[in-house]
Amino acid sequence: MAKDTLSDMEGLKRSHYCGEVSVSDVGSDVVLMGWVNRKRDLGELVFIDLRDRTGLVQIVTDRSSPGAFEAAQDVKSEYVLAVRGKVRKRAPGMENAEMKTGAIEVAAEEIRILNTAKTPPFYIWDDAGADEVLRLKYRYLDLRRAPLQRNMEIYHRTSMAVRNYLSGRGFWDIQTPMMTRSTPEGARDYLVPSRIDRGKFYALAQSPQLFKQLFMVAGMDRYFQIVKCFRDEDLRYDRQPEFTQIDIEMSFAEEEDVWAEVEGLVAYVWREVLGVEIKPPFPRLTYQEAMERFGSDKPDTRFGMEIKDVTSVFSGSSFTVFRSTIDQGGTARAIAVPGMAGASRQEIERLTERAKIHGAKGLITVAYQPGEVKSQIKKYLTDEEISALARETNAGEGDLVLIVASDFDTAVTVLGRLRLELAAKLGMIPRDRYNFLWITAFPLLKINEETGRWEAAHHPFTSPRKEDLNKVRADATDEEKSKIRARMYDLVMNGVELASGSIRIHRRDLQEKVFALLGMSQEEARRRFGFLLDAFEYGAPPHGGIAFGLDRMVMLLAGAENLREVIAFPKTASASCLMTEAPAEVDAERLAELGLVLAKEKGR
Repeated sequence: MAKDTLSDMEGLKRSHYCGEVSVSDVGSDVVLMGWVNRKRDLGELVFIDLRDRTGLVQIVTDRSSPGAFEAAQDVKSEYVLAVRGKVRKRAPGMENAEMKTGAIEVAAEEIRILNTAKTPPFYIWDDAGADEVLRLKYRYLDLRRAPLQRNMEIYHRTSMAVRNYLSGRGFWDIQTPMMTRSTPEGARDYLVPSRIDRGKFYALAQSPQLFKQLFMVAGMDRYFQIVKCFRDEDLRYDRQPEFTQIDIEMSFAEEEDVWAEVEGLVAYVWREVLGVEIKPPFPRLTYQEAMERFGSDKPDTRFGMEIKDVTSVFSGSSFTVFRSTIDQGGTARAIAVPGMAGASRQEIERLTERAKIHGAKGLITVAYQPGEVKSQIKKYLTDEEISALARETNAGEGDLVLIVASDFDTAVTVLGRLRLELAAKLGMIPRDRYNFLWITAFPLLKINEETGRWEAAHHPFTSPRKEDLNKVRADATDEEKSKIRARMYDLVMNGVELASGSIRIHRRDLQEKVFALLGMSQEEARRRFGFLLDAFEYGAPPHGGIAFGLDRMVMLLAGAENLREVIAFPKTASASCLMTEAPAEVDAERLAELGLVLAKEKGR
């Protein structure tokens, strides 16, 4: 198409968005602007589906409007148009009930081509087609698709609802630095070299944790922020290297105060965004209870199939694996899978392989089939054990019981994962239910599997529970360390951690004890956190807070499968951007300015 056929918008002002034209506009003149979704040329009639972020409207033109009809001949998919015309009802029988504007059409009197477009690498209107790699490379085109535009709208509405609610509750929106110093917060930092102070680095903030605590020292009382955070960690469907967090902190607050504010916020957001009524207060489980019943610290409670302790059933078992495990301090745990007693040998073998992948040495099954019981170890089971197992697991005729005998952590974790996999496979998970609950009383410390050292399970500024303060000592034994519980809490919805928070340490002496418990010397603590320790000596109030993953919240509200569907320009699983090709090499001159020299890799 020749360049001189391109037009501008002079003399035209958009009167309506495409998806908002309705029967009430019939007979009205309208000016619409948008992209060509599809064109159908029938010779004497040309139909164009014009699209903007609100939806589609059908444009029709014929020879009675020669200028518009001639311009329509040149139109192709994704051309940018301005259309002036009159709204009319569609002919009887030609309505499209699947379109919001399906009862009307616009008879074009003028069509201006504002810009042309190359043929896109995938159909914008096709929701089922393109490979994700291609979509991410051309993300600006992918974002034109209706599902992603809906997700962006939900993101906007969620952010606005959060701001409106928290502002109305007396929280101030205050900004914190993105570039700070490196602090231990559970993941690797992204480092930014300083040009002025060569050899020194900023770290991109993993969270505003220390700054929001300093806000409390400063008397801000109630703070929130919707803030970008950065963590260099292994990625998965619900994790990105840069993400957005709703950060909240309160002074003179204990757990109940934080929970009440959060429950009100969640109920408000779900009502404003989805029109769904959520009724606080939310149920509460301790970390220990969640692990015992669900094998997870973020349990999905939309369905049953809870884990049961069947150790007492097999404490005198003639089956050596059970008896030796229990005699050595281990446990036997089980779940009853409804309607799966008829599982084939191949299905049982697949389940056993899954159990081994998750960490178990094996899996025992007991099938309560009509009139008989089947099991790999049936010859070792007494009638009393078979009956007791059914009673403890609430298994009935037609159910399959899965048993794992091991240490507690392995047994419940394996069954917890099998529980989720089988529930999804059997269609047991209702999709229209929002089950919120609080998980409380987490362990304060955990062992780093790579280093074998104790580290903070949440972060080192989380307060221990009052009844466990006597164990917070530099010389505490491993047994004592394992039993220290934190004033930490997670908000979980449908098996996803939605928010995490804690009551913080606000006294210097206790903070120093926790640092020492983690093996940190006074010199190291002073070097890394001297500003915080000093602040605690100037009247720090008791305080606590929580942080939501905003991207994760939007993912749940939108019913999306992963964060990439709700983040405008996401990274891949390898933390790269296919569109901009970041990360990328930089010029040697730039490295020299920063005083950096790249180490050569072996073999290069």
